[in-house]
Amino acid sequence: MDGVNMNLPKQFEDRMKRLLGDEYKAFLECYNKPYQGGLRVNTLKLSPEEFESLCPFSIKKIPWIYNGYYYESNEQPARHPYYNAGLYYIQEPSAMTPASLLPIEPGDMVLDLCAAPGGKSTELGARLKGEGMLVSNDISNSRAKALLKNIELFGIKNSLILSEPPDRLVGCFTEAFDKILVDAPCSGEGMFRKKPSMVNSWNQEGVENFKNLQIKILLQAVKMLKPGGMMLYSTCTFSPEENEGTISSILKECPDIHVVEALPSIEERNRLGISYEGFDCGKPEWVDGPDELRHCIRIWPHKLAGEGHFIALLRKDDISDSTLIQTNVNDKAKGYGGNKKNTTSSKKEKSSLSDEAREFLKRLKPFKELDDLENRGRILIQKDKVYLVPDSYEDNNGLRTLRQGLLLGEMKKNRFLPCQALANALKPDDFDSVLNYSSDNPDIIRYLKCETLTTDVDNKHGWQLVSVDDFPLGWGKLSNNILKNMYLPGWRWL
Repeated sequence: MDGVNMNLPKQFEDRMKRLLGDEYKAFLECYNKPYQGGLRVNTLKLSPEEFESLCPFSIKKIPWIYNGYYYESNEQPARHPYYNAGLYYIQEPSAMTPASLLPIEPGDMVLDLCAAPGGKSTELGARLKGEGMLVSNDISNSRAKALLKNIELFGIKNSLILSEPPDRLVGCFTEAFDKILVDAPCSGEGMFRKKPSMVNSWNQEGVENFKNLQIKILLQAVKMLKPGGMMLYSTCTFSPEENEGTISSILKECPDIHVVEALPSIEERNRLGISYEGFDCGKPEWVDGPDELRHCIRIWPHKLAGEGHFIALLRKDDISDSTLIQTNVNDKAKGYGGNKKNTTSSKKEKSSLSDEAREFLKRLKPFKELDDLENRGRILIQKDKVYLVPDSYEDNNGLRTLRQGLLLGEMKKNRFLPCQALANALKPDDFDSVLNYSSDNPDIIRYLKCETLTTDVDNKHGWQLVSVDDFPLGWGKLSNNILKNMYLPGWRWL
């Protein structure tokens, strides 16, 4: 696809020619190369090495993402049962970078502020390894529904999914988060090759409006970051105004915020087997900004096999006053920030699980100690729906919430109906009755299409965890060798 044939805006071309100088020709020629698709392995379910051993299509390692792979253009990884089992997320290779560089530790309180459709949130959630809490937010309720599906597909248990503007979150989450990711709305110049339609959006929206929005979002995010916490800002645009320019404005507004080196140490790179060859640094001279902007990262499509991206890792100054330090330690223990009313006592009351729900959940290995989970306030019941919430969960004071924790199922009269999200969050041996199919068995496609199946298994009845190659997909109810399909209709394979 030639750059001229794409009708790149002349203003964009003139600016890039001025900025890149001798590199401009190579930059423009990259638009003749095809877009390269990628997928990222879900490390909650399997290791990259395990995925390589069972992957049914041709893949090649992405050099800078330890669990990322290119796939050939003729492959359709979204049309394979492994996708429905949540083994991987399909994502543009450069877009995998921000979540990989935010230094997440299990137990962290993490915020993905502009999270939909979930590419970065799913990686952040996987890296938490079920500890701490991931708050994934998107201002668009419709986009947040796609975010919810991807979080559930990945089997992430410790998430809170919200749909609010950032300023609504500050009151509940003041200085609450150890790590924040802001993948900000931008002019999208780095995605012109992947989505040529974004050229029209660029012509209509311009750069300046996005910069003002980015600064507003970041200023709210700074208020939610703990002292000593880390925040990663990213865009998929080349615009200096939205990249170095936005960060420069934040540095002026927030003297306790600094740009720090984002790339891991040489030792860590060697351990993970990754390389950042082709990465470029930030350009403070393009915006007359401070020298620390050189710690920012620029990804150029003419220097590696990926689209355009900008990344800045920011750190908030720590505090030295011991009283304030102790306050924040206490806040972390109870979950949210210092301005949040402590509602922990309200969730310590024993939940009202029905006998059927209790009987079913105790068949699952993670719920053998169900009484203990109830006593710790981990089981939440709302309108007959049963949730497993993170240890740090508290009532969200009226925020628009799509999900709190993991939806386990629904109590209906004398029945308990387990939820699709629960199935995706389980390991192969977590349930006591499993129907396992190979990925090349036609019945697995029939199951994903919500069709009733006939089986030849004996001595099995009632609830079954349906799996593909030992990876859970969903639920079915078996009676007289007929499996009533309980796969979520909204996820049906079309």
